[in-house]
Amino acid sequence: MTDAATLLAPPRRRRAGRGARLRAAGYGLLGIVALAAVWELYKWLGPVDGLVVGDIRVLPRTSDLAMPHVWEMVARLFEPVTRAEGARVLWLEIVLAAGLTLGIAAAGWVVGVVVGMAFALIMQRWMLAESALLPWIVLSQTVPLIAFAPLVKSWGSRIEIGAFEWQDWMSVAVIASYLAFFPVAVGALKGLQAPDRLHLELMHTYSAGWWPTMLHLRLPSAVPYLLPALRLAAANAVVGAVVAEVSTGLQGGIGRLVIQYAGQASGDPAKAWAPIFGAIALGLIAAGSVALLGLLVKDYRRTEGAS
Repeated sequence: MTDAATLLAPPRRRRAGRGARLRAAGYGLLGIVALAAVWELYKWLGPVDGLVVGDIRVLPRTSDLAMPHVWEMVARLFEPVTRAEGARVLWLEIVLAAGLTLGIAAAGWVVGVVVGMAFALIMQRWMLAESALLPWIVLSQTVPLIAFAPLVKSWGSRIEIGAFEWQDWMSVAVIASYLAFFPVAVGALKGLQAPDRLHLELMHTYSAGWWPTMLHLRLPSAVPYLLPALRLAAANAVVGAVVAEVSTGLQGGIGRLVIQYAGQASGDPAKAWAPIFGAIALGLIAAGSVALLGLLVKDYRRTEGAS
């Protein structure tokens, strides 16, 4: 009986894992349907001029210009971008722009992860470094990106190293990494400090130095904290890339389309929502891609699963 139970346990766990993933996907789809239903319900019942309290509009207008129907926005995705002959279908234009933004955000995410991990290792190693750096790391996220992005572009354009020439997309990647490094630094630091004192004392009795302790104890213990931080960093990198594209004027990305199509909203309101949907999809793809990393370190995720 024991042998049979042992043989049957792994398939059951796999089926349970598949069932959990299907339920999560179902809940996500249900959330999208519920959001669309709320949108249409408010458009049907809400005041045309929105809800105004004093001089502040609390709820938006419900006119077709401000709030197109959901089916109109979806149908617009399958129509040409413009009436010009040979114009691309709108969804294809969004996919191409999103691909550029995703590539830049991925570069920023990699840089942000490296910088965030470096800060976490330094702060874990020296308590004085944590006291000195952590407040500034937190304060760094209060800088408005709209004002900071043009400065990064200006500084980057002055960099001259031999034949190297600073590209505009690099400024966007720097902004993306600026938002991405923060959750990695904080999450990794929390994880590196997570091991029990008993385990640390055991490593000490084995005369293990800082690096062996880091490699065999602290880093595995940090995985449950690091994976959510990496997913958040991926979403932040997408946000940073989109905002930086708007602020620096980089052509071809999803952020530029948001501004461009918003200017055409008076004549084509459904079109203006297409790049917004693209930006949302980008964030989901980025976070979902990082979640796949969890499959490689599933043996270290017990704490995350239990929490």
